[in-house]
Amino acid sequence: MFKETKAFSGFSVDGIPAAREFYAGTLGLEVTEDNGMLQLQIAGGNPVLVYPKDNHVPAEFTILNFPVDDIAAAAKGLADRGITFERYGDGHDEQGVFRAGGPPIAWFKDPAGNVLSIIEE
Repeated sequence: MFKETKAFSGFSVDGIPAAREFYAGTLGLEVTEDNGMLQLQIAGGNPVLVYPKDNHVPAEFTILNFPVDDIAAAAKGLADRGITFERYGDGHDEQGVFRAGGPPIAWFKDPAGNVLSIIEE
């Protein structure tokens, strides 16, 4: 029934201006705004909807993963832009990249507290 439907993902934030500044300014994504909501233009796919929610509760899981070729370079670039990486247990290197199983990954949060990651392909 939905085989040909171009589905898209979305998540809530507690403030559209802060989200726009973070996703466009800090992460460098193309961001459009319509009807008080943002659309993140992600390479190779449909846009991701970011919508305001008065009683927003941050996602406690990773809502958006950014694949990168060189996680050390990506982590440094984000740290240089003020990003602080989350540490979940042991196995993180000095940059905050988790290297104790699976592909190297580093988690960080957007201004609304939602969890994002960079993950090495």
